[in-house]
Amino acid sequence: MKAEQDSDLLEEDPPQDNVRTNKYSSISPPASPEDQDNALSTTYFEERVPIPENIDQVFSFRKLWAFTGPGFLMSIAYLDPGNIESDLQSGAKAGFKLLWVLLGATIIGLLLQRLAARLGVVTGMHLAEVCNRQYPTVPRIILWLMVELAIIGSDMQEVIGCAIALNLLSVGRIPLWGGVLITITDTFVFLFLDKYGLRKLEAFFGLLITIMALSFGYEYVLVKPDQGEVLKGMFVPYCAGCGQVQLLQAVGIVGAVIMPHNIYLHSALVKSREIDRKNKKEVKEANKYYFIESTIALFVSFLINVFVVAVFAQAFYGKTNVQVNEECNATGSPHTDLFPLNNHTLEVDIYKGGVVLGCFFGPAALYIWAIGILAAGQSSTMTGTYSGQFVMEGFLNLRWSRFARVLLTRSIAITPTLLVAIFQDVQHLTGMNDFLNVLQSMQLPFALIPILTFTSLTSIMNDFANGMVWKISGGVMILVVCAINMYFVVSYVTALNSTLLYVFAALLSVAYLCFVAYLGWYCLVALGVSCLDFGSRVSKQPAVLIEEQSELDS
Repeated sequence: MKAEQDSDLLEEDPPQDNVRTNKYSSISPPASPEDQDNALSTTYFEERVPIPENIDQVFSFRKLWAFTGPGFLMSIAYLDPGNIESDLQSGAKAGFKLLWVLLGATIIGLLLQRLAARLGVVTGMHLAEVCNRQYPTVPRIILWLMVELAIIGSDMQEVIGCAIALNLLSVGRIPLWGGVLITITDTFVFLFLDKYGLRKLEAFFGLLITIMALSFGYEYVLVKPDQGEVLKGMFVPYCAGCGQVQLLQAVGIVGAVIMPHNIYLHSALVKSREIDRKNKKEVKEANKYYFIESTIALFVSFLINVFVVAVFAQAFYGKTNVQVNEECNATGSPHTDLFPLNNHTLEVDIYKGGVVLGCFFGPAALYIWAIGILAAGQSSTMTGTYSGQFVMEGFLNLRWSRFARVLLTRSIAITPTLLVAIFQDVQHLTGMNDFLNVLQSMQLPFALIPILTFTSLTSIMNDFANGMVWKISGGVMILVVCAINMYFVVSYVTALNSTLLYVFAALLSVAYLCFVAYLGWYCLVALGVSCLDFGSRVSKQPAVLIEEQSELDS
């Protein structure tokens, strides 16, 4: 399809040179179709998938297959090692009682991913590019730094997961620090896969998701959870006998499932299909099929998460350290010393999770668990790298090679992880996940607020801007998610019991809340609260489609 057909929404008047668009102006694409193609070719977009034409059915499996790919790549963030650890801890601490929280968080995630996909489809630009054009310079740089922090934090969790999986698979022969170093090289190898074609790359990610489903599904069949309790926990929003521990775990589930950089990622991945943005019907159709595909992808990821929660709920909920120690000792496990001889409730992480499965259900359960964790770590590492490159290119207009981008983010992520792996034990390594979850929770407003802001503006989205129901429900949803995650952050900080850290956190909170308030004000004006739109008046005239600009150019 011609490049002209894949252009973005434009202003009614051609933008003048050296004049930056105001904060609510329409989106301007690259200067020419050739520039657009060059921009697309730098990351993930060497080719674009054609969509079957002349199919008039309301629903077509051929078209759904053509649109299948971006949603499954996006869903990998719902299956990263941080999510898997949150799942197993949920099962061990609360049994089946928090499955409804996992379901609710996944549904909220789906609705947020819908906004991200619509932004990319309608404008032809991803969220970082839109932020670059709409926010002033200083907020834009701060926003970029916050998103980069989230990506680096996620990358560290994935490195930790891969290192632990390799250690378990090698029966300790590969030390944790060795596993950390191995993740440097394997990521570069996998990134060369996209040279073989976009659909082959997406198929490889599908293979990794299948490995996770088979691995954790095997554990589910082996443990045989009570199906009635699974359904009850999933659809009855109540947690009988739950206390502070279970409350914090519920909050942690929401923070682990909804990840900020994933919003940026999905808005970019949807640009990989050939869509004529001059044709309103094609845009509407693309939005429909992307939503269906995302629903299927997140349903698969939800099932995999349920497998993990149910396994640990059935087998280890209410177990004490001494019970696990005795079982591991009886089976001759070399990891018996991980579980002290006391009656404290068992606490598990990715590493201990594999060990206890091996103690109770045999070595095969341990190795298959490790294979699933390795697949989770590898797949999320690769999508995290794409997120980083999209964000850097969008916010800074920097066109780095994949090699340079991976080298930068992976170096930043590996350095602290490697130091902990060398000088501390596995408990300290997995303990880093708590801090990293807090770090990512703090970054959520920097993805959720911008995506609601820009999808609500007719100057950007034209006829596809959010309606009043979506504006209100989206605003409430984002407010609830951010409030839940702030509770998680405050609980973590107060548990540190350090006056110096309290003072530092208080000072940091002031700056943080000021910036969130700025983004919130910006969003409220976009949602139609005109009384807050003081200062320069904004233009909210709908953007026009590319054919009008083409007529001007001709």
